[in-house]
Amino acid sequence: MAEESTALASPVYRFGVFQANLEARELRKHGVRVRLPGQPFCILSILLEKAGEVVTREEIQQKLWTSDTFVDFEHSLNSAIKKLRAALGDTPENSRYIETIPRVGYRFIAPVQETTEKGQAEQDAPMNANRSPALPEVERSFQWRWLVLLGIPAGLLVATVGYFQWSRSRLRPQPTNGRLMLAVLPFENLTGNAAQDYFSDGLTEEMIAQLGHLDPQHLGVIARTSVMHYKHSQEQLDAIGRELGVQYVLEGSVRRDADNVRISAQLIQVRDQTPIWVRQYDRELSHLLALQGEIAQEIAGEIQLTLGDGKRISSDSNRATSPSSYKAYDLYLKGRYFWNKRTEKGFEQAIDYFQQTVTKDPNYARAYAGLADSYALTSSYNFASANELMPKARAAALRAIQIDDGLADAHTSLALVTENYDWDWQTAEKEYRRAIQLDPNYATAHQWYAEYLSFQGRFDEALRESERARQLDPLSLIIAADNGAILYYSRQYELAIKQFRAVLAMEPSFPRARMVIFPYAEKGMFAEALADAAEWHHTDDSPVWEAQAYIYGRSGQQVQARRAMAKWERWDRGGQSYTTSAPVMAYAAMGNREEAFRCLEKAYQEHSNALTALKVEPAYDPLRSDRRFQDLLRRVGLADAGRGVGSATRP
Repeated sequence: MAEESTALASPVYRFGVFQANLEARELRKHGVRVRLPGQPFCILSILLEKAGEVVTREEIQQKLWTSDTFVDFEHSLNSAIKKLRAALGDTPENSRYIETIPRVGYRFIAPVQETTEKGQAEQDAPMNANRSPALPEVERSFQWRWLVLLGIPAGLLVATVGYFQWSRSRLRPQPTNGRLMLAVLPFENLTGNAAQDYFSDGLTEEMIAQLGHLDPQHLGVIARTSVMHYKHSQEQLDAIGRELGVQYVLEGSVRRDADNVRISAQLIQVRDQTPIWVRQYDRELSHLLALQGEIAQEIAGEIQLTLGDGKRISSDSNRATSPSSYKAYDLYLKGRYFWNKRTEKGFEQAIDYFQQTVTKDPNYARAYAGLADSYALTSSYNFASANELMPKARAAALRAIQIDDGLADAHTSLALVTENYDWDWQTAEKEYRRAIQLDPNYATAHQWYAEYLSFQGRFDEALRESERARQLDPLSLIIAADNGAILYYSRQYELAIKQFRAVLAMEPSFPRARMVIFPYAEKGMFAEALADAAEWHHTDDSPVWEAQAYIYGRSGQQVQARRAMAKWERWDRGGQSYTTSAPVMAYAAMGNREEAFRCLEKAYQEHSNALTALKVEPAYDPLRSDRRFQDLLRRVGLADAGRGVGSATRP
């Protein structure tokens, strides 16, 4: 299906200080664009088209949430109306624009004037996807090398390249390390159906992945976790630019039906919030994958010639991103959507979709990498036994690498398995380094490698890797919390407390940041540690008795410690939590070495990842002089790791 080649008059509705261009999906206030997500904008469109009339909730449901099995309609509608009112500065109590008709629906009550004007996208001289404007053959600047929008039609790519060729002469901010930084904001789902979020989110992730590993020396691309923070956000671009540290933003929208997809995108310079270009393209879904492959091959080859330094631009990564059919690709996107939820149920659904994907396409490497990620994190999050899932994770990662050795996330998954389950530290480091070499912009590889280095006691290296992960994913809570853990393991307790408190200020229920209890205890701040444990329990009803037992034991309050530990033992009658580090730390603090070593031995038999921090965990200091502890260090391969790390004992 070709792009629209003629400028069409699109309806523009003016009301108060606002104007809404329905065709361009654009709301402006005093001429300045207001960010309004897909569903709230669709509701605004429905209300404007029937201004003055009551639009029932049933009408909105039929148009926007038809046959939706993924979403709670009432919650979603109320949330969308709330966001729409926020964008308009409206309230239910003092309605200027949207009136709520109790138990019926809504009515747009402000005077509306309908006019027409040519959409900006059509005014920008749309081009046929098979035509490319002439570009100079010499002195192509490095900026355009990495703007290969794989998964977006060729005309959009050419427009991007053309802009950066033109932009060489423009003054623009440069990061201190000489790299440009780009953020791909979440593509808006304009279907009005939340069940299609997996597709728009998947397109966002694909854009990040493809841009991120094309020319990492010159381009840094913000990771998914941070950009998804702005999904449905009303935050202005200048604030986003400051928070993420980027000079350019790519934002867009996607609408699809059974056979077709429409993709709109615009590139924006953050400094002056100037939209460089706006384009819209229509394609048949069945042709999308073939088009992606053609663009990837052509552009990767051209870039390789331009660089002329022997560096290999990873055109072969296209094998990993191109399944044999669109149906397999669609299943893969659903798998990643649920995997990104990072919940037990989400992992279960992700595994199901990834298995369906590899059944449909046994040679789709990224689906096997998705399976490996799902199995590994299900185990690492203690949702299931490591002995049950880690061998499956290893097999899936190895299969992905067998199909495509250039797949960074597969090497990262294999590194996690060999580190957490096999305690094969040499292989784990080799795989982490291979992943980072393949994709230096993959924040998770830097994050997990930093954690690995900290377990070895190589703290300077660990903190450098952690900082690289933070630059690529500045709003990631887990990366920030892991940084706090590294500071704690390196016995920089004040800095660790500061880091954990910063994470908890953003998300009070984030469990990893509750490690703040332990640096508090190391500094003798027992009242603060107990208060945080109580807050932890109040926030998400977590059982915190073993943490309380640890704090009481460290502070010399043995009666309270034994009482708290008895509560924990009654709660954990199945013994599943003995494979975590918390009870070991509690027993060690209480002076009960026999129980501590019983827990450690059980963790060893279960191949628990709780033993990875054995070398550096300060709470294990009371056990270090025991020959059983030294024997365990040897068995998990940490006896010779680092120098002098973890040897300090408390007075």
